[in-house]
Amino acid sequence: MVFSRRPRQLREPFAYASKLGFRLFFLATLVFLYAPIILLMVFSFNDSKRNIVWRGFTTKYYVKAWENTGLVEAFINSLLIAVVSTIVSIVLGTLLALLLWRFRFRGKTLIEALSALPIVMPEICVGIALLVFFNRIGWPNDLPWPMNLSKIILAHITFTFPFVMLVLRARLVGFNPELEQAARDLGASQRQALFHILIPYLRPGLVAGGLLALTLSLDDFVITFFTAGPDSVTFPIKIYSLLRRGISPDINAASTVLILLTLLLAGVGVWWQTRMQKTTLYTANRPAVQ
Repeated sequence: MVFSRRPRQLREPFAYASKLGFRLFFLATLVFLYAPIILLMVFSFNDSKRNIVWRGFTTKYYVKAWENTGLVEAFINSLLIAVVSTIVSIVLGTLLALLLWRFRFRGKTLIEALSALPIVMPEICVGIALLVFFNRIGWPNDLPWPMNLSKIILAHITFTFPFVMLVLRARLVGFNPELEQAARDLGASQRQALFHILIPYLRPGLVAGGLLALTLSLDDFVITFFTAGPDSVTFPIKIYSLLRRGISPDINAASTVLILLTLLLAGVGVWWQTRMQKTTLYTANRPAVQ
């Protein structure tokens, strides 16, 4: 007698959410990831200097953090470094992604490997290498502000533009080159085809890569620690110096502001992408004018 095996039914992706074990695992993952951040934000309103036991609600430590001149200057330095390095990383990452996507040339594989090297290398190795490089070429440390941040900006560009390049290369995989060729056949120049066909298609990748570079630059500590000078203190380095005296609510308040700023930038990016997608769909579905 031959027994036929019943075919195994495939489950829908969200059908596993009905299982209790999956729900518990998902809940434990969320708690592990976000509970420390929530506790940090809650204890930034704690009316206690030791910040161990909840003593009451207060906002005075936000005022204290705002009145801390060194902390505010470090925060401004981090914002300036992040914005400048993100803009340059978007330009370099876009050019490199287009070069590797459009052209075939000798040494292309080597360039791809070298461009991804800052991503896979440990940050401490990159930081030491940049420290030796800047000392070897004699980079001055007594430049006026904001030129004294130039070493950190160059260091951040070194490890952020490969992330932008990878995001844009993944975006370019789904691009149809015939669209650009059709635009050229209809009389568009190479520059017009680039700015009216290719760049709008890359816009979601540009936003995602820019937000990724901005977040990495704001949060970086290791590479910045090796390339910062005595007058170019960033926000993570300032927080680290304050932590040597213990965790106080004003540190939690400053960290909360940075977290909220990052969430705000991410929200603006998602909103802008959604708006551009709706605009694109409206333009594509709009009847042509006779």
